[in-house]
Amino acid sequence: MPDASPDPALLAVGPVLLFDGVCNVCNASVNFVLDRSLDVRAGALQSPEGQVLLTAAGLDAAYTDSLVFIDRAGHVHTRSDAALAVAMHLSGAWPLARALRIVPRSVRDAAYDLIARNRYRWFGRREACRIPTPEIRARFL
Repeated sequence: MPDASPDPALLAVGPVLLFDGVCNVCNASVNFVLDRSLDVRAGALQSPEGQVLLTAAGLDAAYTDSLVFIDRAGHVHTRSDAALAVAMHLSGAWPLARALRIVPRSVRDAAYDLIARNRYRWFGRREACRIPTPEIRARFL
């Protein structure tokens, strides 16, 4: 995984979670994160800002196979590593999910990939990226 440093201006307010903006389960996951974290910002992989961050991270601009989490240090996390990195920013007991790092990445990523491959079939998709409510618009890129 490339370790690139995205534009500091895009990361200035906190870590960034990029997600597939047309995926229903991805949108629900972002709502879950935003309800439980005050520092994580979000943006669709398909948005202009998402495209800039993907390119800066050394990922293809067409990448939609996974959540992408860029932490404050500019480290890029994908797949199950992204989900676990995000958990560290959530309130409550969610940071305890870090213990799942004892499960080999290949096993975690296989489970992640199974859901990712079937996400549209199981959870549906939107015709366009979500438009955030005014209350959370400031937390989007």
